Amino acid sequence: MADTKTKRTVKKAAEAVPEHKLRIRVAAYEHKILDLSVKQIMDTAARLDAQVVGPVPLPTQIKRWTVNRSTFVHKDAREQFEMRIHKRLIDILNPSPKVIEALTNLTLPSGVTIDVKMV
Repeated sequence: MADTKTKRTVKKAAEAVPEHKLRIRVAAYEHKILDLSVKQIMDTAARLDAQVVGPVPLPTQIKRWTVNRSTFVHKDAREQFEMRIHKRLIDILNPSPKVIEALTNLTLPSGVTIDVKMV
């Protein structure tokens, strides 16, 4: 019976330690540029011995538009356009200040948007 109490206290002590997480969400229209940017982020974090989870591919957001080809006649003639937004998610567990500074100094290609949150 004493063993179960000690196990419970050990679990509570482990849960009480706050674990900080740096959640990076990267999005781009072209998946090749996105993958290069994610690789650059992962290499920077690995070089500074940070624990990294990911990259996790998120669902691709597809925006579609249908437009008439002509302005006045030929109602049945239409063009369809779509824009795909590819997304990836990277978690860095317990980031040190050096890791955060290195990630803020990264130069990524244009067209890549980054959303960083501390969870």
